[in-house]
Amino acid sequence: MGIIAACAFPGQGAQRPGMGKDFFDEFAVSRQTYEEAADALGWDVAALCFGDDERLNLTEFTQPCLLTTEIAILRGLNLRYDLAPVIFGGHSLGEFTALVAAGSLPLAATIKTVHIRGRLMQQAVPVGLGGMAAVISKNLDPAILHQKLADLPMDVANANSAHQMVISGHLQALPEAEHRLRESFKHDQDFRFVPLKVSAPFHSRFMKPIEAAFADTLHEQKDSLAAEQGAMVTSNYTGQFHAASPDAIIANLVAQLSNTVRWTDNMRCLAEKADIIYEIGPSRPLREFFKTVAAAKCVSITSLATAERAFRENN
Repeated sequence: MGIIAACAFPGQGAQRPGMGKDFFDEFAVSRQTYEEAADALGWDVAALCFGDDERLNLTEFTQPCLLTTEIAILRGLNLRYDLAPVIFGGHSLGEFTALVAAGSLPLAATIKTVHIRGRLMQQAVPVGLGGMAAVISKNLDPAILHQKLADLPMDVANANSAHQMVISGHLQALPEAEHRLRESFKHDQDFRFVPLKVSAPFHSRFMKPIEAAFADTLHEQKDSLAAEQGAMVTSNYTGQFHAASPDAIIANLVAQLSNTVRWTDNMRCLAEKADIIYEIGPSRPLREFFKTVAAAKCVSITSLATAERAFRENN
């Protein structure tokens, strides 16, 4: 029996200028991916990814650019190294990349969907009112964070690993949240509270106003959603693999907007089934998280150079 491979895709925050250009230059299939994205959106996705364009960090542009780049990299890897993953996962936006990679969602339509998703997420809360912060310590428990923040306009956005979680909500509530958590973790000399540079409080209750509009957008794709392939992809919302049901997959993707990304659970699901997990994206935020999961061997591929090294060492 051969090695069972999984792919995991990072989400927003992984973007960087120039991302994917080496694959664009090397592989026709990667160039075609950027061209397909440009045709879908009506603007030059490659130019935005490769240049010094400030829009790359604006949510509504970040999301389609990241998805396009990650699929362009995956297609190049498939061509050169015969990379054929059988299960998939993705962090936040990366879940959409995973569904495209699995063949559950079509690329062009999904690029338009995440463009709308990014716009809606930014519109949910005016710029300057929302904030997020990473909470870093040992053996973090989401239930304890929920308890300490219960009466604050703040939610647990990401359960990234046993050592890092992200909270999200009103910017003005972050100082009080930090105070409470520092008091709770004062026995831990390694406790850190790191405010994040974001434009909205993602994966919190403050995204609920956009759920109906985003559900409408997803239902427009329902007829082209291949649910059997979707069952090979982990759900951020449930923490488990998606059920092979178009309605269930859509419901999970809508709920993901305003609920905790259960990434620790997703990593465990992937690690239980795969011998090796390839993190594919322009940077490698997931690799350290995978190190906290027993038996998870994660190899990050961010460029052609890292791909060459990864496949030489692991095959």
